[in-house]
Amino acid sequence: MQVISTIAEFRLARARFPRLGFVPTMGFLHEGHLSLVRSAKAACGAVAVSIFVNPTQFAPHEDLERYPRDEARDLALLAAEGVDLVLLPKVEEIYPPGFCATIDLGPVTRVLEGAARPVHFAGVATVVSKLFNIVQPDMAFFGQKDAQQCVVIRRLVRDFNSPVQIVIGPTMREADGLALSSRNAYLKPDQRAAAPVLNAALTAAKARFEAGERDAETLRRLVRDLISAEPLADIDYVSLADPESLEELQKVEGAGLLSLVVRFGATRLLENVVLGAA
Repeated sequence: MQVISTIAEFRLARARFPRLGFVPTMGFLHEGHLSLVRSAKAACGAVAVSIFVNPTQFAPHEDLERYPRDEARDLALLAAEGVDLVLLPKVEEIYPPGFCATIDLGPVTRVLEGAARPVHFAGVATVVSKLFNIVQPDMAFFGQKDAQQCVVIRRLVRDFNSPVQIVIGPTMREADGLALSSRNAYLKPDQRAAAPVLNAALTAAKARFEAGERDAETLRRLVRDLISAEPLADIDYVSLADPESLEELQKVEGAGLLSLVVRFGATRLLENVVLGAA
């Protein structure tokens, strides 16, 4: 496994691989990331992973400085998975002095997480565009847990005519149903014990949908009521939206993206499930 810190060196190394899968990460890896690495390896034969905590997707009051990091552990996990290339750049390598470009992908970036975190998706789209230009992957792999991010990345590829094929892997979960996330490390023991209520509420709504319920507000209300019964949970939002436009639905006639953000103390956890046909 070759660990590379500069764009120039990475481009030289990348030239050795006729086909390359890519998994962009912010590090502090878990089984969700590793499942994407395995998928990339299986699909492309060779895989590159980036580890970069991207400052442009954090607002000044957010958790950039305390975002969990463990570089040595991450590299050991990636070596065990047979990763070929790791891009581990400094901030100055990605954003040199004078850098001022941003990518605005329109309405899908301004709702849900975009409304709560106005700079977030411009930062995501900009860094992913740069990483695609650096890595030149044939396929790139993202997790369904960050559902809105997946919508934004697909829009990025479409609007900029990128040749990269986007693959979305399923959400990976703990045994009690909590979606794997680097931010789970922030949870105190009582918060961690309470957090599986999120998946339980989504699962209940999915069951109601599969039993025939199509009224979107009824399904949203079911989720809110179940989560509100947990004293440690503080709901930011519950959404049931079109999976492509992210416009809120009144009735689920095809597919619907049921997503939520709930705070446990200072920690915001994202969850989602797709109802109906993908």
